Amino acid sequence: MTDQLDLNQLARNIKQWGQDLGFQQVGICDTDLSLEEPRLQAWLDKQYHGEMAWMARYGMLRARPHELLPGTLRVISVRMNYLPAEASFARTLNNPELGYISRYALGRDYHKLLRQRLKKLGDKIQMYCSEYSEGSDTHFRPFVDSAPIMERSLAVKAGLGWVGKHSLVLNRDAGSWFFLGELLIDLPLPVDKPLPEQCGRCVACMTICPTKAIVAPYVIDARRCISYLTIELQGAIPEEFRSLMGNRIYGCDDCQLICPWNRFSPITDEKAFNPRAQLHTPKLLDLFAWDEKTFLQMTEGSAIRRIGHLRWLRNISVALGNAAYQSSVVLALEKRRGLDPMLDEHIQWAIDQQLARRSAQAVKVQSAQTSRLIRTVEKGLPRDA
Repeated sequence: MTDQLDLNQLARNIKQWGQDLGFQQVGICDTDLSLEEPRLQAWLDKQYHGEMAWMARYGMLRARPHELLPGTLRVISVRMNYLPAEASFARTLNNPELGYISRYALGRDYHKLLRQRLKKLGDKIQMYCSEYSEGSDTHFRPFVDSAPIMERSLAVKAGLGWVGKHSLVLNRDAGSWFFLGELLIDLPLPVDKPLPEQCGRCVACMTICPTKAIVAPYVIDARRCISYLTIELQGAIPEEFRSLMGNRIYGCDDCQLICPWNRFSPITDEKAFNPRAQLHTPKLLDLFAWDEKTFLQMTEGSAIRRIGHLRWLRNISVALGNAAYQSSVVLALEKRRGLDPMLDEHIQWAIDQQLARRSAQAVKVQSAQTSRLIRTVEKGLPRDA
């Protein structure tokens, strides 16, 4: 089939079809990630993956996409912007009575949306190839952060950007506010060239991290990362990190917000990623009042639903413990006792923090790092201030 098929033209078509489907960029690379295997193993050996046992369970399979779909020759890597027009970074982080939710989770869950678009792209490729050879059978498989695959390494190989010191992919024109997706395919398409790393000596992301989770350039200790603590961690959040979490109740964007490249990030055109009203600058006490039925209703079709109601309350309890003292906060916490022993422990911690703050007549609840971050956002992202 490939003898009759102009692969260079097909590659150009694929990139155009991808843009027609809403992807801002499409790149192509081979499947060789052998250079990543020793780095991945060293990271796993240090237990930096925490409770994410699937990472160790799949091991080096993550660096071998050709084993996920036998016969795979190329990976088509795509990115889609998700930064909403009214992200309200500073407004939310600056008010300890509000809950900060990582901006990727404010709208519709991206997994299904990107996977559907990738499936359409694969179908388009299949149809195009079948026109050149009757009965031809091109195989593909879409991935969107849902299988053991090193999507960032593949995105870099495909020329979509470079990895910043915070381990996220950066792009000159888009910063890091974008989702990644992959289409594994058994066609020997021409590949794109990787871009050089362009962070230089900048370590802003490393110094701003509230919990010092970026333990070395390009290395994250997930066990310290607020995104891990609020999303992946099943049990109790270690006390040493609770006061550092501030009002971040689902994920954390600090390392992206401080990054100079994100001053150039475009606003998404995808309406599905616009913030839901109930999640946009929400009051902590309002969120804490949700029962499980309300939680499921309010998070339907959202990435937030995956953590469940119990961990949602756990995260908010910590944020309430970090808020300025209010008798209404203590009362709300008291009323939540008895649902679960793990949650009760977080509630008691939050009550203790509230009462200690009242006794000390303390009014400052914002860290110097968060204050610095807010000033940076207000200066670099005036549309958000």
